[in-house]
Amino acid sequence: MPDTYDLIVIGSGPGGYVCAIRAAQLGLKTAVVEKRATYGGTCLNVGCIPSKALLYASEMFEHAGHGFADLGIKVEPELDLSGMLAHKDKTVKSNVEGVAYLFKKNKIDGFEGTGRILGPGKVEVSADKGESQVLETKAIVIATGSDSAPLPGVTVDEKKVVSSTGALSLEKVPEKLLVVGAGIIGLELGSVWRRLGSQVTVVEFLDRILPGMDGEVAKQTQRILKKQGLDFRLSTKVTGVRSEKKGLRVSVEPVSGGDADTFDADIVLVAIGRRPYTEGLGLEEAGVETDERGRVKTDEGFKTSVDGIYAIGDVIAGPMLAHKAEDEGSALAEILAGQKGHVNYGVIPSVLYTDPEIAVVGRSEEDLKEAGIAYRVGKFPFSANGRARAMNATDGFVKVLADEKTDRVLGVHIVGHGAGEMIHEAAVLMEFSGAAEDLARTCHAHPTMSEAVREAAMAAWFKPIHI
Repeated sequence: MPDTYDLIVIGSGPGGYVCAIRAAQLGLKTAVVEKRATYGGTCLNVGCIPSKALLYASEMFEHAGHGFADLGIKVEPELDLSGMLAHKDKTVKSNVEGVAYLFKKNKIDGFEGTGRILGPGKVEVSADKGESQVLETKAIVIATGSDSAPLPGVTVDEKKVVSSTGALSLEKVPEKLLVVGAGIIGLELGSVWRRLGSQVTVVEFLDRILPGMDGEVAKQTQRILKKQGLDFRLSTKVTGVRSEKKGLRVSVEPVSGGDADTFDADIVLVAIGRRPYTEGLGLEEAGVETDERGRVKTDEGFKTSVDGIYAIGDVIAGPMLAHKAEDEGSALAEILAGQKGHVNYGVIPSVLYTDPEIAVVGRSEEDLKEAGIAYRVGKFPFSANGRARAMNATDGFVKVLADEKTDRVLGVHIVGHGAGEMIHEAAVLMEFSGAAEDLARTCHAHPTMSEAVREAAMAAWFKPIHI
């Protein structure tokens, strides 16, 4: 072990492990401090990866039970929940072992324990058994991610009242599941258990689902999910959860005031958002400034208020997305190696992995109106797409927003099967400041779902062909 590292990363989630690997590739002596027994952070262990394993598995179960018959396939699926959870665990194991392999391949030293910043250049690592050691380094990167935001007055025990972590490992399908929060996490996990047989009610404080997303996309998504069986109670707040012999009694009331109501539930999932995780890092003592939301303050180069200490990912401002953290980790490693690392925050996709998926990149109509930017809208429904018809995947649409004067694409919004994959051609186009006409004139294979993206671009530039 070298006397001094060039870089120590605290946290091995997507931001942390990518930063460490990229730094090592660029020749920096790198170490990672991780409090879990496995690498990968929340995303790989109890977040993105296990949730997608369950989303896909439950989607297949749903199609086998309700969609195959329309394709001339007769089956009667039987749920093996333990087998499905085993698939989830196997997927997690493969991914976290992959990160460990990459660390070994790139000669990155790993230290298991809780990291604490003693000051510039010094990180204390405390193991569970009480042992500790102090590591020295030229640069420190805070990549500790985020944690589930608590609901005031409600205690999460991960058995009956669960966060996203507990919702990934329920031992049986709850008869009644109440989800608090209509954001991405709540809708994804609510969809999983609804497909497997739960009666799902989603309670949201705001008057709409998917806050921050394009309004039209949110409305269409709510209609689709309601048709699938999710029940929504908007403009409603949860005031308490009480345990009773037969389950849970959840108290709610209108946000604007009015009569209170109650719901019976077997499981309550609290999914009202996430908050930066900085507990035990010693930020205040080290002089690292945070903002009013507990996020670490950084400049455009990810440097904190203390020289030699940097931060990336969920712990700083911006969308709490794994791929945003990855890009920041890579950019910061390049900066520390003397290069010009950069993140284009205007072109960061976001995906809701329900069925159909919802994927967005760039600005919404509400954003553009608020900014006073004149724009054109091009839309194309999947109901007019040949491949979508062949797959019985006609729900949803593509919407392209282009600058009225320059035709530059400012935002793309997709509700549809495979939207999370289709969004990337829009991201590439926008990364190079492409126009709607550029996309409209690019030949797309037929028949594909992606033709709808081209048609929407045609609609924003001139006219679509197939509608």
